[in-house]
Formats: sequence, C-alpha cells, structure tokens
Amino acid sequence: MVLICLNACSGAKTSDNVTVYVTTNDRAKDFVRSEIALGDKQAASPSVITIDPSVRYQTMDGFGAAVTGSTCYNLMRMAPEDRTAFLKETFSDTEGMGYSYIRISIGCSDFSLSEYTCCDTKGVENFALQSEEKEYVIPILKEILAISPSIKILGSPWTCPRWMKVDNLKDLRPFESWTSGQLYQDYATYFVKWIQAMEAEGIPIEAITPQNEPLNRGNSASLFMGWEEQLSFVRDALGPKLKETGLKTKIYAFDHNYNYDNMLEQQGYPMKIYEDENAASFLTGAAYHNYGGDREELNNVNGKFPDKELIFTETSIGMWNDGRNLEKRLMEDMEETALGTVNNWCKAVIVWNLMLDNERGPNREGGCQTCYGAVDIDRSDYKTITRNSHYYIIGHLSSVVKPGAVRIGSKGYTADGIMYSAFENLDGTEALVLLNNTDGTKNITVNSGERSFTYEVPAKAVASFRWNLY
Repeated sequence: MVLICLNACSGAKTSDNVTVYVTTNDRAKDFVRSEIALGDKQAASPSVITIDPSVRYQTMDGFGAAVTGSTCYNLMRMAPEDRTAFLKETFSDTEGMGYSYIRISIGCSDFSLSEYTCCDTKGVENFALQSEEKEYVIPILKEILAISPSIKILGSPWTCPRWMKVDNLKDLRPFESWTSGQLYQDYATYFVKWIQAMEAEGIPIEAITPQNEPLNRGNSASLFMGWEEQLSFVRDALGPKLKETGLKTKIYAFDHNYNYDNMLEQQGYPMKIYEDENAASFLTGAAYHNYGGDREELNNVNGKFPDKELIFTETSIGMWNDGRNLEKRLMEDMEETALGTVNNWCKAVIVWNLMLDNERGPNREGGCQTCYGAVDIDRSDYKTITRNSHYYIIGHLSSVVKPGAVRIGSKGYTADGIMYSAFENLDGTEALVLLNNTDGTKNITVNSGERSFTYEVPAKAVASFRWNLY
C-alpha cells in the first residue's frame, strides 16, 4: 500500500521539524512520510553530512514524467474520482509528490493511439490539433494544470509530416514514410502553430526540442536529423520564427543518448551546434536520454559550455531490465537517473510514460512494446495501480526540491552505496535526497548551519528530507 500524504505534504514546514519521505526496495515503506525534530549542530563524525549553501551549482526547473497519448488514454478510462485522486497524488504540491515538469509529444509518439501529425494534409495552412490531443491529451493536461498551475511542459516531435520528408538531402526524392527520412520543408511554422494552438487551449509550453532521438531512424515514427541539419534548422528557421512571433518558448538541442548512438560524425552533437554563435543564441541548452553511453558526458558538456543548460528528458524501464522488480530497479534508477543526472548538472529530470496498462500499452507496432510505465494500471478495472521505481525516484526529488531551488554543497559522509545531493529552495528551506544502496541501516546525521538532525535510513532505501533553518 502506498502511503502518500493527503493533507499536509511538502507544503507543511515548521522551524523545529524535518519532513522525511522513505521508500524501501522491498515495499515495506512506499513513500512513507514522517517528521523528526531539528536539534543543535552535532560534532563531526564519519556519518555526518554537512550542508554548505555557499557552494552553489545549477538552479532546478523540475521533475516529472511523459504524459503520452497512451498515458492519457489510460487515465481517461479511470473513474473520474480515481483519476483525480491519482493526479493529486502525483502533481499536487500540498497533497502529493509535487511533480513539476512533464513531456508531451508534438503529434504522435510510439505511445500514441495511431501514427499522425498535426498537418497530414499537404500545406502548413492545414495544421490542426487532432483527435488524440482533443479527446485525451488536452483534457488530461487541463486537469493537471488545475492541480498544479505552474507545471512546466516540454514538447518533442517524433516526426515531421510525411510530405515534408525526402529520402536524403542530395537527391531530394519524396519520402512518404512515418519512419526515417530527412526534413526538407517549412517545419518551423508547424512548431509555431502547435505552440499557439496549445496556448489557445490554456496550455503554456515551456520548451521544445526540434526532434526526439534525431539519430534514431527506427521507431514507429521518426526523423533523422544530424547535427548539421539541426544547426541549420535552429539557426535559419526555428529560432528566427519563434523570435518573429514573440514566443518565449525555450529550445533544447539534441534530445538523445549520451553516446550519440556511436556515430563518429555525431559525437558531441549539441556542442558542435553551440560552436555556431548564431545557432547557439537560440538554444537554452541540450537534452539527453540514457539508452546508450555514460552520464559522465553531461559533465563533459557542462565543462565546455557552462552557460548552456542540461536537462534529462527520457529513460524507460521494461522487460529488458526487470522493470517491475523494485528490489533491483529502485536502487539502480535512483543512482543512474535521479541523483546521477542531478549531480551532473541537469536542471530537470523526466522519465518516460507516466502510466501504461498492465499489458504495456497502448503502444504502436515498430515502437517499444516491452516498456513499463512509471506506474501500471490494471486494464481489467482501470483502478488497480502498481507503482514502479520511476514513480518513486521522481517523487523523492519533486517532493522536497521545488522549481527554482539551487543545488548546493554537501560533503562529509562517504561510503560505497551512499549517494546524495542537497538543495536550497526559494522559500529558504533546505533539502537532502539520499540513497542507501547497502544491506544495512545507516544512522545519518545532517549538519545544516547551527542545526542538525539524525535519521536511521533503512537498508536499500531512498530518503528525502526538507527542513527550515529558521
């Protein structure tokens, strides 16, 4: 049973208490909330973590999951009261985990009900939102915005309209396929029309990426866009078009794997674009996935271009990585996806599908048919929910680290299996998110200013803390 607080969750703080959330990989504690007392500062010892707000890193934008067409379809199959309860549990800052960033597809993804774009009839003047947006995605987004009005939304396309594609940029032969092909049309206007159409529905778009997984020619819908193409598209079309229309939507480059799919000519993809000053002027930063390579690439990019932001926009669990086994996945995913990306300069962390059904769907042929959701809902009743590792790792960040928080210094306790990160929120509260990937309980003391607290973190557990010093 999940013990999500329903009355005074992350918003309730007192000067003498620390709010704690704990999840163990054996489900003995599923995001259990408690409070402990703040005391006087403790003397240094091997298990003391000292918070140092004078050391400041990146400012956090938020944490969340993808709200795909499949996610929205499953949510709409729920009874309204059950859906509202789940959405509050997930997105409310006062009654739940406080998820603060979501990703949606521009047109279809491999987790849509069909292959489509918003302009399948030739001519960009024929742009229109389609039934998937109107019947599923937009209604769910409006429900989420009613719960969390400030939530950030990132849009990414899986493909441009097929009539915009050619087989290659030399021969320019039409390429009427959902998968692969290259871009050769006025695609920037399509983005502008999509952003404006969503905003007309009351759904503000914080950011976009020009292409989901631009080096992936497969998937049920895809488009190949090498770094040179993306540079030209951003510099000569997309960036100027957004500026011309007065849209403040951010653009993040790349949106693909750490290892650039092992394509030699694509290594350092976003950094190659940054080297063009005109293109770089339109880019807020770059987005990454972790289906290949090492997260150390994030440090590499930040070291060379510290003025450009980094966000993490997709990772999945599935049949290939024992995705429903919390004993394994909670530890690995917290280390790799959550703390691993944040500690390597990412300002946002977004996992893949928020909700799939217990048969891993709905999904598209040619796309991922072995993926699990952050949560899985039983389609025999559209009520019974299994919460998987991705749901918890995002919740442990979003519950105590709020948009605008700054990652700050934390030092002292070092041991194999222990990993943590500290933050200062805009309201003056501080936060610590800690992973105990060991077989024993760890008695952790946290020194913050002249105050401290001690907590026994269970074995194989994640613990999040938030406290007010004053």
